Amino acid sequence: MRLGSIILSAALCAFTAYYVYEPIPEDIEERWKLMLTDAFFRSLSHLADFSELVGLKDYMGVMYVITLIENVVPVSDEHVMVTMENFDGVEVVLYQPKQQSGDDTEPRRAVIYLHGGGWCLGSSRMGPYDMLARKMTIELNAVIVSVEYRLAPAHHFPVPYEDVYRVVKHFFQMGVLAQFSVDPGRIAISGDSAGGNLAAAVSQQLLKDPTQQVHLKAQALIYPVLQALDLNTPSYQQNQDMPILPRTLMVRFWSEYFTSDKAFFRAMMANTHNNPESSSLLKFVNWSAFLPEAYRRKYNYSAPTVVHGEAEQEFGTSEPSRSLADPRASPLLVPDTALHSLPKAYILTCEYDVLRDDGIMYVTRLRTAGVAVTHEHYDAGFHGALMFTVWPTDFLLARRMTDNYVKWLKENL
Repeated sequence: MRLGSIILSAALCAFTAYYVYEPIPEDIEERWKLMLTDAFFRSLSHLADFSELVGLKDYMGVMYVITLIENVVPVSDEHVMVTMENFDGVEVVLYQPKQQSGDDTEPRRAVIYLHGGGWCLGSSRMGPYDMLARKMTIELNAVIVSVEYRLAPAHHFPVPYEDVYRVVKHFFQMGVLAQFSVDPGRIAISGDSAGGNLAAAVSQQLLKDPTQQVHLKAQALIYPVLQALDLNTPSYQQNQDMPILPRTLMVRFWSEYFTSDKAFFRAMMANTHNNPESSSLLKFVNWSAFLPEAYRRKYNYSAPTVVHGEAEQEFGTSEPSRSLADPRASPLLVPDTALHSLPKAYILTCEYDVLRDDGIMYVTRLRTAGVAVTHEHYDAGFHGALMFTVWPTDFLLARRMTDNYVKWLKENL
C-alpha cells in the first residue's frame, strides 16, 4: 500500500513536470516563470476547447477568465486622479496628474492607450494596464486615455476599431482638450498587440479626414498585429508553439475578430483564406521583399493560396472575406502614398513572437515612405512580455521594456 502511494505520487509529479515543461529558448530570462505561466494558459485553453466542444460556453468566453483574474478597480491615489468617462458612447479610464501647489499650468502631453488581447480579451481595467497608465501619467506628466472598446466575438470588426476612432475624434475636440489641459500638438496613440493594430489603423484613417485639425505627434506600437493575409511568415513558422501566443491562438483571434464561422478559422489555419480581392494586396505583405535577411533565415517565400470556385463562393462574398482587404483591420495593406504623412513611430518587436515579422515589415515600409521610426527589437523577448509586471509573473524583461517605451515617449512627445 505504501509502495503504491509512492509510485502514484511519483507518477503525478512526473506528469506535472511533463505538463509544465515546455521547450523554451535558452536565452529567455526567467524561463521557469514563463513555463508556469504558459502551463496555466494551456490548461485554460484546453478547458475552453472542451467547454466549446460540449456546448457549455464558447472558447473566448472561457478564455475571458484571464481578463477577470487581472481586473482591478482603478482609483485615484496621491499622485494620479482617475475617473471613468464616456467619450461619444465609449467608456474610457482617464488618468490625470494631480496638481501640486506651485505646479505650472502649461498644457500637458496626452497618450491614448489601447489594450491588447486579440480583440477578444483584455480590458483597460486590468492590473498591468492600470500600472502602466499610472507610470506614464507620473513620468510624462501626461493625461492617459485608456479605452474600453467593445470586444469580439460579441462585436466583430469593425466595431472595436470604430469605438476607438470615435474616442479619438471626441478627445480631439478643442473644448475637450482644454477641459483636460492637453496640448493639441503633443498627443500620441499607442497600444500593444491588437491594441497596436487599432493604433496603427486609427493613425492612418485620421489622415483621410480633411476636417481634422488636431494631428497625432507620435504612434507607439508594441508587438503589433498588422496583417491577416499571410499567416505563414517566418515568425509564424518559427514561433508556432511559443508561449504566450502560439500560432493557433493568434489565428483564432483573427478568425473571431471577423466571424464566428469555424470554417473560416480552418481556412485561416491552412493559410487558404485569401480571395481574389485580398490576393491583389499580397504585395504589401510579401515578407521576401520587406524582411531583412537576418529574419528570413531558412524559410522560403511561398505566396498564400487564393481560393477559387466553390471555396470562393463560400467565402469570397462573405463579410469576413471582405474584411481581409480592409486596411482598418490590416494596416499593412495601404500603399506607400498613404504612409508618408504618418507621425513618427516607435515599434517594439520580439524575437519569439509570431507577430515579429508584422512589426518589422511595417518598420521597413514606414522608413521607405520617409517616416521617422525607432525600432526596438528584443532578441530574447516574447509576446505579451510588457504586461508581465505583477507578481508572481513580474519579469525583469517587462520592466526594461516599460522603461524604454516610456523613455521614448518622454523624448518624442
